[in-house]
Amino acid sequence: MSVPPSPSPTAGPAPGAAPLPRTPDATRRSDRSRRAILDAALALVGEVGYNKLTIEAIAARAGVGKQTIYRWWSSKAAVLLDASLALAGDAGTAAQWAGFPDTGDLAADLKHVLRATVDEFNDEKYEAPARALTAAGATDPALGARFTEQLLEPQLALYETRLRAAREAGQLAPDADLRLTVELLLGPLTYRWLLRTAPLTHAYADALVDAVLGGAAAGSRSGS
Repeated sequence: MSVPPSPSPTAGPAPGAAPLPRTPDATRRSDRSRRAILDAALALVGEVGYNKLTIEAIAARAGVGKQTIYRWWSSKAAVLLDASLALAGDAGTAAQWAGFPDTGDLAADLKHVLRATVDEFNDEKYEAPARALTAAGATDPALGARFTEQLLEPQLALYETRLRAAREAGQLAPDADLRLTVELLLGPLTYRWLLRTAPLTHAYADALVDAVLGGAAAGSRSGS
């Protein structure tokens, strides 16, 4: 381990002299402003909805100039996407997320994660920005691509990794399509949430896992 160099004899004020003024930490100030903007976007989209959300309102709530926002983001949708990414990161930290569980019991692991997804969908803090981004991504191809690449694909990849381990352990059919299995798990859940066709419950999440794994494991049972 290297030792930090000793300070130069000329560094700092002379004994008895007034202390040097502190140099403002521009990076820290930028981080604070950025976080204030993201928090403001999340709060406002829940209060007024996406259609009435404006850059001006976000700037006012965050206590920054409008140009500060445009220096980092091109649109309110882009702000909201980064806010959602930050929110997901905060949630993972708060829950001490250590990765997709692998207890050896695939059904239990999937039910654990899907139940957490149900809780998130039912949380107003997550629901408003998620609905806004879903709608905005449908009409803005560039935003939709970012939404998929940065928010959705990393989550889907975690499911696929867990399912791949189960397939290698013989818990799924050798030819089980991992992406299709993930979509069969999450598709009905998202459909029910998006269209509000029925309540989202833990029981529904459990039923999805049982139904999907019943089909995905059939090939494994018949081949044994």
